[in-house]
Amino acid sequence: MYLEKIKIMEAQEIEAIRNDLVDKLKKETLTVRFNKLNGDERIMTCTLQESVLPPATKDDKPSQKKVRDVNIEVLSVWDTNANGWRSFRIDRFIEVMPK
Repeated sequence: MYLEKIKIMEAQEIEAIRNDLVDKLKKETLTVRFNKLNGDERIMTCTLQESVLPPATKDDKPSQKKVRDVNIEVLSVWDTNANGWRSFRIDRFIEVMPK
């Protein structure tokens, strides 16, 4: 029972961090620092601003506006330097900085 509570608390914390990041990224372009799955640190300039995102296409799945299962542990963002969709795991997020 104790472990279940910890897992629920961790999930709530991940969801809160994710929601905060999404709110900020919808308003501006930010620099996000996180650890990749292989342990390397990555710094990415990204956004979720509608005015910056490319138009949705059938071939570009992340940009499609449709109801689908969302993994709250992963956040997909538009990388403004690579001009493409990238994602990172919330539990590997380190910090967010102004662009």
